[in-house]
Amino acid sequence: MLPTRFSHHVRIENLQPADSPRLNGVDEEHVQRLAAIYPSLPPVLVHRATMRVIDGMHRVAAAVSEGHTSVEVQYFDGADEEAFLRAVMANIAHGLPLSVTERKAAAERILRSGPQLSDRSVAARTGLDAKTIAAIRMRSSPDSPRSNTRIGSDGRAHPLDRTAERIRAAELMTSRPDLPLRAIVKETGLSLGTAHDVRQRLLRGEGPVPQGRIRAASGRPRATPPNSPVPPSAAAPAPPLPAAGTAPAAFRTRTSLETLRRLSGDPSLRHSESGRHFLRWLHTHFMADEAWRQQADVVPPHCTDAVVELALHCSNAWKRFADDLTRRRLTDTATASDRSSGSAYRPGA
Repeated sequence: MLPTRFSHHVRIENLQPADSPRLNGVDEEHVQRLAAIYPSLPPVLVHRATMRVIDGMHRVAAAVSEGHTSVEVQYFDGADEEAFLRAVMANIAHGLPLSVTERKAAAERILRSGPQLSDRSVAARTGLDAKTIAAIRMRSSPDSPRSNTRIGSDGRAHPLDRTAERIRAAELMTSRPDLPLRAIVKETGLSLGTAHDVRQRLLRGEGPVPQGRIRAASGRPRATPPNSPVPPSAAAPAPPLPAAGTAPAAFRTRTSLETLRRLSGDPSLRHSESGRHFLRWLHTHFMADEAWRQQADVVPPHCTDAVVELALHCSNAWKRFADDLTRRRLTDTATASDRSSGSAYRPGA
């Protein structure tokens, strides 16, 4: 809340000392400098509800040294926490600047009273950088519950945990590979940068949510959700073949993604309902090389046998699917070869 525009003359004896972010109180040398230019000084900022000085204790001391019994003030209407924020912001903008130690102490107090404020928001109010605020937050309240929302400098609430939105974006990229990123942003509420990050993670065969990024309310890392299929529209061109030896997992993944991309662009599949249904099914069941490693640590020991059974079942099912397609391809090739060689039955032969 901003201070009122109009100033008032208030007796100094009616003012309460500032709830100041300064650790060493009033600086007498600064008071003398202000006393020399007292007539040109701006009004003192005072919290109307408590008559506590928000900004201007050095000006009040300068007035006293000059023999004044009253000072010109502007009133601030707001909560005590808002008044302290205003005091910090005022003392980093003009006058005797706060030291780095004082700014850090102020930031710690702000975080205690307003943990929902974002690191950037607190940084803007204290004159520190966001990384410093993040370190102060972790140090000052390592075991306190973590809110999933931060209030930014724009005053708007911004959720920290975008897990659901990232998973939804991955689903859209998979089921509708031609959907532009901006349409995904509109559908999910993600930023354009986050949507792009989801696409790049899927391209690399990773899950849509960074490992260890999400923290539960207790502060412990949450398991990353299961790996989502990779949208073919996000696939990058395949890199050149390795010089020798077995292709690394990253190469195999990108080669597979390129194959998947080509299949998705095949008109015989894209332009029929059954073909589009097959592509959606294929995207849902596709797993990039090494993607399973992200999930292995999540499986508790007592579930291992069950998960192994499911994995082997899926592996065998894919193997039978591949064998069946191979037999069909060989049969079709043989039939085409017979026809081209003229060995097919001809009446009268």
